[in-house]
Amino acid sequence: MDARAVAGCFRGKTILVTGSTGFLGKLMIEKILRVQPDVKKLYLLVRAPDVASADQRILTQFVLVSRLQVLGKDLFNTLREKHGLAGFQKLIKEKIVPLTGDVGSHNFRLDNSRVDDLCEEIDIIIHGAATSSFYERYNN
Repeated sequence: MDARAVAGCFRGKTILVTGSTGFLGKLMIEKILRVQPDVKKLYLLVRAPDVASADQRILTQFVLVSRLQVLGKDLFNTLREKHGLAGFQKLIKEKIVPLTGDVGSHNFRLDNSRVDDLCEEIDIIIHGAATSSFYERYNN
């Protein structure tokens, strides 16, 4: 399967990404936005106490906006150059939706109505989350 066929699979799709603030998650998000800007929406599950904190964490991780200047990670430079500053900000605002939750909790710690809505809307799940505790038992 060639890369164009894979990119085509994401056209018009809504995707849930776990582990989106980690190394692989950021790479995946950048790649999807770069090769398939026609993706419908990317829900990024973020471990945060509330929606405002999740939004801030995404802005810090991806596109820290400050005084009309995007200072995000170098990883997103190609997208910023391709779309220009205003176009890049518009792309992020239209496509990326932070979702406050935790993969270690039942239903990601989301209320049942939100889970039902997401189940209807999401087409693809990319699960890249991992535990960061080095003291967990592996034989449970």
